[in-house]
Amino acid sequence: MKNPTGYIVALLAVFVLLSASLFTVDQRQSALVLQLGEIVSVKTAPGLYLKIPLIQNVRYFDTRVLTFESPEPERYITSEKKNVLVDSFVKWRIVDPKQYYISTGGDEARAELRLSQTINSGLRDEFGNRTVHDVISGQRDMIMDLMREKTDQDSRKIGVQVVDVRLKRVDLPQQVSDSVYRRMEAERKRVANELRSTGAAESERIRADADRQREVIIADAYRDAQKIKGQGDAAATSIYAKAFSRNPEFYAFYRSLEAYRKSFNGKNSTLVIEPDSEFFKYFKKSGDKAK
Repeated sequence: MKNPTGYIVALLAVFVLLSASLFTVDQRQSALVLQLGEIVSVKTAPGLYLKIPLIQNVRYFDTRVLTFESPEPERYITSEKKNVLVDSFVKWRIVDPKQYYISTGGDEARAELRLSQTINSGLRDEFGNRTVHDVISGQRDMIMDLMREKTDQDSRKIGVQVVDVRLKRVDLPQQVSDSVYRRMEAERKRVANELRSTGAAESERIRADADRQREVIIADAYRDAQKIKGQGDAAATSIYAKAFSRNPEFYAFYRSLEAYRKSFNGKNSTLVIEPDSEFFKYFKKSGDKAK
């Protein structure tokens, strides 16, 4: 108690020693305890741990799922010898910190380079065995599943697990796209022209059939009209004949009056006819009665 400074210094030394001896591991991390560059222990569970100060040091690694995305689209060749541009990304995480440190020195860029090389090699093989249609839509899911399995098998060698491999976009190069679009446009025009020709032919067929039906209907109507007219004329003739047979003299007189009326219809009607003609038969009779 006569020298409190010494006690304070001793307490500070103990505190500094304990601070240098303790380290924590977060639930999102794993840690390697290194002694003179050699791995002494691996800490994967979260908590508070001890290490030897000055002799041992700790390296932390993020164990969350990380994303590696290709900065530029990669060019691959399909089985049809056509180029395609592919954008992809990989979801990965560290599952073996010790192997990861030994293989990459704890450098994330080296790990991503290894993943990129594996992905590019695998995609080159897969695309080379498939057509453009297969890689764009037909077998795209299959390619991603195969690449995830192959990349995961290779990445385990460096202590990394590949969670997923995705193809974001598969496009044709611009010059190839223009050619494909022109071919598609020409094909659509051909189909449109074919449909128009088929429609025009169908229209002509329908119009011709309608004209034929119209002619048939008109002909049938004319036939029926003529038939009805003939029946009417026959009925009229029959009536006239019956009437004539009942009183032939009156019928002859009525017919003569009709002839007179039609003959003398105009103001200056002139007839050149013999006076003793049958036409003046009833005039003569009416004159004889008057005398």
